[in-house]
Amino acid sequence: MHDKKNYSNKSSHSIQGLKTISKSLPRGLKTILKKGGYNYSSIINNWSKLVGKKISDVCYPKSIKTPKELKNGTLILNVSHGNELFIEYSKRDIIEKINAFFGYQFIKEIRLILIKDKMDTNKKITSVTDGNIRYHKKIEDINNASFKKNLSKLINAFGKKK
Repeated sequence: MHDKKNYSNKSSHSIQGLKTISKSLPRGLKTILKKGGYNYSSIINNWSKLVGKKISDVCYPKSIKTPKELKNGTLILNVSHGNELFIEYSKRDIIEKINAFFGYQFIKEIRLILIKDKMDTNKKITSVTDGNIRYHKKIEDINNASFKKNLSKLINAFGKKK
């Protein structure tokens, strides 16, 4: 029968060159702000201050799942293998510290995901030093002194670079 007119600002044109704030934000940023992404970023930025060095060395936040009202969320932590029991016993402490930081009950539950530790760098270093020793033994057999000196400098520089 009658068409109702909606007087909302749904036009793609701006008024005198001005845009609304919601139109000027990128799409991805809008969804992050609606889901409380600024809370997640503040947890990541302050992680070692919030939970302490001992806990932050063995785990870090992977994601946060919160309902629309941004309360009683779930924090998902990546935990290095072998330290899951320590973090399991520290869950209550982590939740209390994060909620005290925000001033309300932002996190209700923590879930753990196990990850493998990083490759052991000590093995890499020993193999490089063993290689340097092997090359230095071969260099000793060379008769030319200046060539010996330059070759040993090259090997030392290459070892320092790795």
